[in-house]
Amino acid sequence: MSTQWVLEEYRRGEDVYQEHLRIIESFDGQVKTRDERIRVLERQNAELKAKLQALHRRQFKSNKKKHTQAEGFEEATRSGEGKKKKRGAPFGHPGWARPQPNHIDRTLSVPAPTLCPHCHSADKTPLEEIKEHFQEDIVIQPRPLVTGYRHEQAFCARCNRPVVQAGEGELLNASVGPVAKSVAIYLRYRIGISYRKTTELFRELFDLKFVPASALGFDGKAAACGAPIYDDLREKIRASEVVHADETSWRNDGVGHYVWFAGNEKLAFFHIDRHRSAEVAKSIFGEDFEGTLVRDRYAAYNGIGADWQVCLAHLITNAKEIRTEHALLPKTEKEAAVDTFCDRVVDLCSQLCEAGDKRKSGDLRGKEAANIEKRALTKLQSICKLTFRFKPAETLRTYLAGPERKYLFTFLRNSGVSPTNNLAEQSLRHLVIFRKISFGSRSEKGLQTHSILPSLVQTARRQGVHPRKFLQILLTANTPTAQAALYNNSG
Repeated sequence: MSTQWVLEEYRRGEDVYQEHLRIIESFDGQVKTRDERIRVLERQNAELKAKLQALHRRQFKSNKKKHTQAEGFEEATRSGEGKKKKRGAPFGHPGWARPQPNHIDRTLSVPAPTLCPHCHSADKTPLEEIKEHFQEDIVIQPRPLVTGYRHEQAFCARCNRPVVQAGEGELLNASVGPVAKSVAIYLRYRIGISYRKTTELFRELFDLKFVPASALGFDGKAAACGAPIYDDLREKIRASEVVHADETSWRNDGVGHYVWFAGNEKLAFFHIDRHRSAEVAKSIFGEDFEGTLVRDRYAAYNGIGADWQVCLAHLITNAKEIRTEHALLPKTEKEAAVDTFCDRVVDLCSQLCEAGDKRKSGDLRGKEAANIEKRALTKLQSICKLTFRFKPAETLRTYLAGPERKYLFTFLRNSGVSPTNNLAEQSLRHLVIFRKISFGSRSEKGLQTHSILPSLVQTARRQGVHPRKFLQILLTANTPTAQAALYNNSG
């Protein structure tokens, strides 16, 4: 063999070897990249599994607490301690007792018993003392009250026809009166009874018959009469100093919508819209809302109001959910600092909620509230020092360490602001239950009706006005009179 050929083959072999090394290094890099990607996906998969399991557990709660209570009762019974004492009212909950009736319609004399109702003994001694017992009941009139109106007519030259005016308590061209209509609307939008059950109730108790479509017409009439008051209510919300806001889902003809709430302890405003965007929030609060908004962390409320308060109850719930999801992760994915972080966030927010109650009641002055804010801010900085691989915990930590953390303490700077958004949650609860009964609405007119009437009914209750009486005035009187009745003539 030629020496030159051997040298060329030797050199070529070296080049092939180096090329193989480069290919191996390239494959090794790709394998490392894919391994890291697999690691990330495994972590995400574990987090999603934990979240799904936590959601399933919240939906189908176990009966461990009930079993524990039952076992405790059985142990107490076996040990001779007797029945367990019933749990009393929550701490600070006002007691309730039925007040004494302010009038007595009838008095019945009941003779002394001939036999003891306990031991059935006939050996008794008469007593001079009279024991009084008051019992309140209802009177059901088994027939409707029919009123005949004899109208004197006048001929209108402009309309070229005879005209009449409504009498006292009369709805022209309506065969069902305002009292029955107001009761039907009250049962629908305050008690939460369906149209069919409302008609059945009137038929069985009052012998007044009408079909569910008529009850639907009652709602439409009341909504049309209350539309100007509803628009004025929106303006009052925009002029309020403190407003709570929240939203929940709704269905209209099978299409997803949202119920928006805005209100405070005196006002309640609902608006059903197709979207859940910032444009809807601005249409409710206006472009220049200058009050303080109590809200959750939903971004649609950003920019609404001169100041706002983040709901601390939502943060407590969020931290507890993160801790639950983290506990469901495999051991290899857990971080010891996550549970500590969640516990400290819950403790801090709970302490702030207690301070908020004192601030609202006047027991906490401005200077003391400022000192509490400084200490809470220092503690919050200490809580948010460490970073986490667990994404939900890192998201919450980033928010608490970010520029919006100052909105956690707005209630300490303003005594009229609540640290939680429970008022909005409780206000929406009635519509959430109503949604289960009615399955939403079916038309644009239904959206307006379900926005106007709940707003007026809840506002009446917060103004100290009985909703049923207000609805009767709304159906029979003009708008200024109904508006004065809604606000207790307070303007």
